[in-house]
Amino acid sequence: MEIRGRDPATECYRVEIDIDNRIVRALVPERLAADMRLIGARPSHQTAYVWMAENKDKIEAAIAILARGTGRPRAPFDQITLIEER
Repeated sequence: MEIRGRDPATECYRVEIDIDNRIVRALVPERLAADMRLIGARPSHQTAYVWMAENKDKIEAAIAILARGTGRPRAPFDQITLIEER
């Protein structure tokens, strides 16, 4: 999984992974990495990157499910969305 930076408009991190020999791009909401005890708080970049590293397998599995159309990821990973290719 490659993290391609933060998209300020969606408050998500852009990620890319290879699924079935094609690059799939997705948006991972930064709120998933936030400390839920602090309502409305945004995680720092470092916190978000650490969280994504710790949850890499779950994020990749959720993106694979979405890309293959084989179901719906489990919460909270059901908040991940694919980026449409143009």
